[in-house]
Amino acid sequence: MEQIEELLQRFRTGDTSMDEVLKKLRILPFEDLGFAKVDHHRALRTGYPEVVFCEGKKVDQIIAIYQALEKQEQSILLTRASVEVFDALKKEDERLHYNELARTITLEAEEKEKQGLVLVMSAGTADLPVAEEAATTASLLGAHVERIYDVGVAGIHRLLAHLEKIQHARCIVVVAGMEGALPSVVGGLARCPIIGVPTSVGYGSNLGGFAPLLTMLNSCAPNITVVNIDNGFGAGFSAGMINNQK
Repeated sequence: MEQIEELLQRFRTGDTSMDEVLKKLRILPFEDLGFAKVDHHRALRTGYPEVVFCEGKKVDQIIAIYQALEKQEQSILLTRASVEVFDALKKEDERLHYNELARTITLEAEEKEKQGLVLVMSAGTADLPVAEEAATTASLLGAHVERIYDVGVAGIHRLLAHLEKIQHARCIVVVAGMEGALPSVVGGLARCPIIGVPTSVGYGSNLGGFAPLLTMLNSCAPNITVVNIDNGFGAGFSAGMINNQK
């Protein structure tokens, strides 16, 4: 909405032409690239711009989508992006940042002070790629993010050392593989919503993340909701939205 107001104000003051106004309004619903329809209207509807999932897309397709999004002068997030994709996009825009562990590419349109507190916790070091995807996403949505990693239930004293932060968070993302018990423990310590993220990390009976998924879904802690296996992005996005509620 701010973009439309600014555009109309520029037209009112004579700083832009009617043709330019119509050109920008024309692509607000979406921009058809043939292979993709870039949703420029999403930020107006939801408050957050479209996010690009890179897996399965060709590099030149991702570049074209990025170029379309970048024109809107909004923050941009690309998930599940390879180093090859980042190297290609970096030639287009030097401002881009790559988190190799999370496989995310980000562009923050403007620097703003981060608000609130989202904790991102992982049971083990092997869960970090998913945890980092969540942390990067929540941060881009404006949350002050703190990380507490490798605090699984096999050494519960490591978790209890962070009780004060757990009590002050607005939302906590808890990432765990194996049996997935950590979110239930954190849920019994926290006064905020917990988002459980099962990961595909574990031995045979982990069943590619299905075992921790069922554990989290069956938790007796009432403040836990659960996203899909390895879905750090979904958890981070929801945590960022919860954190932004007044």
